[in-house]
Amino acid sequence: MDNALTAPAAAAPALVAPVPAAEPGFVQRLGGLPLRSKLSMGAGLLALAGAVLAVTLWSAQGDYRPLFTGLSDKDGGAVIAQLSALQVPYRHEAGGTLLVPAGQVYELRMKLAAQGLPKGGNGNAVGFELMDKSSIGQTQFNERLNFQRALEGELTRTITAMSDVADARVHLAIPQQNGFFREQQKPSASVMLTLRGGRMLDRAQIAGIVHLVSSSVPELAPKAVSVLDQTGALISQTGADAATGLDGQQLQYKQQVEAGLNKRIFELLEPVVGRDNLRSTVTADVDFSQTEATAEEYRPNQGPNAQATVRSSLNNESSTAGNPLPTGVPGAATNQPPVPATAPINGASAPLQAAQGGAAGVNSRREQFTNYEVDKTVRVTRGAVGSIKRLNAAIVVNHRPVTDAKGKTALQPVPAEEVERLTELVKEAMGFSAERGDSVKVVSAPFVQDKSEPADLPLWQQPWLGELLRTAAMPFAFVAIALIAVFGLIRPAIKAAAPPKPEEKPDTVDEIVDDAELLPATDGMPKLEAPLHNDKLDRARAMARDNPVAVANIVRDWMAGQPT
Repeated sequence: MDNALTAPAAAAPALVAPVPAAEPGFVQRLGGLPLRSKLSMGAGLLALAGAVLAVTLWSAQGDYRPLFTGLSDKDGGAVIAQLSALQVPYRHEAGGTLLVPAGQVYELRMKLAAQGLPKGGNGNAVGFELMDKSSIGQTQFNERLNFQRALEGELTRTITAMSDVADARVHLAIPQQNGFFREQQKPSASVMLTLRGGRMLDRAQIAGIVHLVSSSVPELAPKAVSVLDQTGALISQTGADAATGLDGQQLQYKQQVEAGLNKRIFELLEPVVGRDNLRSTVTADVDFSQTEATAEEYRPNQGPNAQATVRSSLNNESSTAGNPLPTGVPGAATNQPPVPATAPINGASAPLQAAQGGAAGVNSRREQFTNYEVDKTVRVTRGAVGSIKRLNAAIVVNHRPVTDAKGKTALQPVPAEEVERLTELVKEAMGFSAERGDSVKVVSAPFVQDKSEPADLPLWQQPWLGELLRTAAMPFAFVAIALIAVFGLIRPAIKAAAPPKPEEKPDTVDEIVDDAELLPATDGMPKLEAPLHNDKLDRARAMARDNPVAVANIVRDWMAGQPT
């Protein structure tokens, strides 16, 4: 037996074992894949690249900020053309809004402003440069029309320079004047404003536009200027409201007075009665009438020591001398010397005396005028505009919850003494005046509680969850596409192109037998003990692994009984 085993061992080296071929690389293995696997792998790579690019672009959308809003189609096209020339990414949204990367907003605005973009609605407005173009056959009507157009254009440019105004149109109605003063008509103007998104003009800005237009046109009154917004609403309130008889400023002042008094009442009573336990309203009757009175009073000097003050005095005395003319009745009495004149006593009449002549040849006259000062008071009284004529206040205090000994809570009205104290506090807070006719009423009444509880929406109907899903839907979709591409298309192709795993070494002789028939079952045979020295068995196994054909031939010869 030893000789038989030795012979094959000696003959074995004579057999030449085939050299195993080199294992192909990964690229060769990919090239050897079927066409279907190659197509699926390419589609998976394209889907993965698209998902990564979409996630990158979607994550960069949050860095975009509005460059301009409310652009017209013409201005939007010009701005987009310039952004394309500058190679700046942009996004266009509804409403004429252009979005650019946040870090380039201010830089792009300055660059576009240097090029006159956007021009806005007044880009075609012409000013006084229209007067530079004059034709030979121009009539007086054309000159007047060009002047009006130029004035409208200059006003449009000035108004659109405001930060809140996107566009403006100015219409001037300047009638042609004639030589008759009574038939002359006053000019008027209308201004149409297009405000920027979310902007509005306050009263001072509107008044500034009105005065700008009225001051630019001769004899144009501010009341003849109408200002409208883009919705067609009249925003320049020049007259009084027909319903209340108050203009906008007066109505705003009245509301401010009422709101201020109401705030005082709340700040004073809310800490006392508790929050949400107080309701109050104040009505103010404000007098906006303008009155002016002038009074002039005269009265004599009064008092025991009062003395009249001489204002002016005039004395006039005159005398005339001349020859006396004969007078009287001719006769003996005429030649008598004159006697002194006497005045009647106690109203009795004196006897008739004859007229005397001779020495009475001087005529004298004396006049004296004296003017005394009289007290004079002149008062000019102008009534205050916006004075409060009357105040009315109504306050409702909620009933107070009271808990009894059994722990039951019930609402009870506020005591009358406390209501009186609250009334006094309100009077002091609002400046109550009985002479003015003010009235304050404080009552205690239960407030109706709204028992409707907020609906407990399930989790899937919560608004925040819907917003979160809408926000995260896109990135989750991109990630899902990437996972499907990787595990469904790319991974199977890579696994198919991977090198095969090395075969395991056979441990029994049955595994190296190259026979189509299976050996009979040996369940009933006793197991043999393993030999102590397995060197020959290991060499045989190595030979069978390296040259299985030769080993199979040797075993076949052994079984046939032929010597080797």
